[in-house]
Amino acid sequence: MSRLHGTKDFWIGALRAEGGAFAAAVAEAPPETPVLSCPGWTVADLTLHLAGIYRWVHGVAGTPGTTAPADRPRPVEAGPGETPLQLWQQAYDQLMARFDTLDPEAPAWNWAPQPKKAGFWPRRMAHETAVHRWDAQLAIAAGEPIEAKLAADGVSEVLDTWLPAGRRRPGGPWHGVVHLSAPDAAQEWFLRLRGEGVALLDTATIFDHDDHHARVHVVGTASDLLLALWGRVSFDTLTATGDRHLLDGLRVG
Repeated sequence: MSRLHGTKDFWIGALRAEGGAFAAAVAEAPPETPVLSCPGWTVADLTLHLAGIYRWVHGVAGTPGTTAPADRPRPVEAGPGETPLQLWQQAYDQLMARFDTLDPEAPAWNWAPQPKKAGFWPRRMAHETAVHRWDAQLAIAAGEPIEAKLAADGVSEVLDTWLPAGRRRPGGPWHGVVHLSAPDAAQEWFLRLRGEGVALLDTATIFDHDDHHARVHVVGTASDLLLALWGRVSFDTLTATGDRHLLDGLRVG
């Protein structure tokens, strides 16, 4: 697996592009339009959900120290004369202002099994926004793929952050090595599943005495891989050979 080296500037640049595309899609859709990739949600629900996450992250990323916050993200509620998109734009602008001055090495709480640093949040918000941008565009039948480098980093985020933190769909027991490949991004990943345990592996160290081969190989664009991990598209849309049951152990959405 070749390592991606994302930076604050890369993630903020992605967040600017994806945020603009999200706003454009929401502006085109009536608020009551169903979001097919988020059953039960409308475009208004999606927009207020993302606005609530932005507000919460604005507070968390700007709070010195690594103490977990007492509150959790919750959707913003629109008042009289307010539209979901207006509230989203306010929250987005505040978040971007926070990120523009953020020291990524500063201590800041996050839920990842990695050092508690503020740099976690621009990455997380770039991917949160990219997936929800796709949701919003799908609602107007205009879903565009996520840019390959960003999507590849999103796949890495699922594998190096979400799964090790235990944030995946319940199930199991899964045992075996999974090989994911995104030729458009020149990236591949090897992941070992052992029941509830999960480990992202380097190609030089993936094989041991009890599991000599990847049990399932999956090939697709980085965007399709990421969207499959998030439950937006089926793994059936990808080229997979081997024990497809193991793929259920990678789903975080």
